[in-house]
Amino acid sequence: MHYETLKHTGEFPIIGVNTFLSSKGSPTIIPSEVIRATEQEKQIQINTVRALHTNKGAELREALEALTVAAKNNENLFAVLMQAVKVASLGQITRVLFDVGGQYRRNM
Repeated sequence: MHYETLKHTGEFPIIGVNTFLSSKGSPTIIPSEVIRATEQEKQIQINTVRALHTNKGAELREALEALTVAAKNNENLFAVLMQAVKVASLGQITRVLFDVGGQYRRNM
């Protein structure tokens, strides 16, 4: 069977890849149940992000600076990212990477 057919039927799962809607609808398989976070789980996550933003002053600055330097020097970012995620939120890390490399935009 052709790769595209397997991908769109879900027989060949692709994780994290966007698919585009055809004129006949979505080829994506819809799950039977959507699991939502409880209010308590949401609050825990909000509190975690707030704590990251306020409690890691020097450690945070050092981690984000190391990430900035590595990105500017076109180095492998994996090890630096593993350190950064211990003290920085996804938003803080993303902002650093956007500042260095810009945001991806499709050519239209």
